[in-house]
Amino acid sequence: MDKKQILTAIEKIRKESPKRGFNQTLDLILNLKGLDLKNPAHKVDIFIPLPNSRSKKSEICAIVDDSIVTEARKVCDMVIPLETLAAEAKKKRAMKKLARKIDFFITQPHLMKELAANLGKILGTKGKMPNPKSGAVVPPKAPLQPIVDKLRKTVRLSTKNDAIIKCAVGDEKMADEQIADNIMAVYNAVVTALPQKENNIKTLILKLTMGTPAKVGELK
Repeated sequence: MDKKQILTAIEKIRKESPKRGFNQTLDLILNLKGLDLKNPAHKVDIFIPLPNSRSKKSEICAIVDDSIVTEARKVCDMVIPLETLAAEAKKKRAMKKLARKIDFFITQPHLMKELAANLGKILGTKGKMPNPKSGAVVPPKAPLQPIVDKLRKTVRLSTKNDAIIKCAVGDEKMADEQIADNIMAVYNAVVTALPQKENNIKTLILKLTMGTPAKVGELK
């Protein structure tokens, strides 16, 4: 896979997909082959920061104690202080809505047990529990701004229950070169994580939210 093929696919999508009244997201779909997903070694579950941010920034919610709550309020989109966590967790409908809205929840290592007890079922079903792999479990005394900035660019690449990986790599407002760089970063990260590298890639598809999909490298 090379960047020229990706740029050709992006151009095709822009030309053939009808315009909509909103900024459409560009999704990358990687269909995989030759994997046994019952084998943990064949599963992919990684987080990577994209080279270029999407126009719509990822939203971050911090669930933290008094030691960093003031800093969290300055850099995060929402903050749930430890002292109000139990009360907020009882608002099931509001918490489910929040879990859909927020892209990443961050917390401190010593709060993981309490967070799981209060919100584990809601965040766990959405795959939103703070994950050390993503950097969402904040090390002691670490400044929050760099962590939040990195998470705003981060995507999760996971096979889940099927041999397919889907993630947002850009949107219509971004330049083609920026989108292509994001796609290359995702592709290279997935290939590195696969047991047989490129041989486990079946097809690579790009698609706008309401647009026509295009196979990269297999265009007519």
